[in-house]
Amino acid sequence: MSKVKHIVLLKFKDGTTDEQIGKFFEDVLDLSETVPGIDDYVSGTNCSLEGNNQGMTHSFIMTFADIAARDAYIVHPEHERFKAMAMTMVENKLIFDFEV
Repeated sequence: MSKVKHIVLLKFKDGTTDEQIGKFFEDVLDLSETVPGIDDYVSGTNCSLEGNNQGMTHSFIMTFADIAARDAYIVHPEHERFKAMAMTMVENKLIFDFEV
């Protein structure tokens, strides 16, 4: 079975503090350790010199064991709880999944 890379690019709303952003990523880390089927998680701040980030400033990537694990994550109650909180801080997002 193919693993799935789940890439999320983010732009936080003006006025979102570094502490709030830090908490956001702590919560994503907690999700990655709580929801079954997530094999890996990394996150970071844009450091590209190319200027093609279209306003996105932060990102994270989760690697799922397979499509079924990704699908279960999408509807998992902890993910739904996280999204409700997170969307109060996020101005824009881009989510892209692919199989490897």
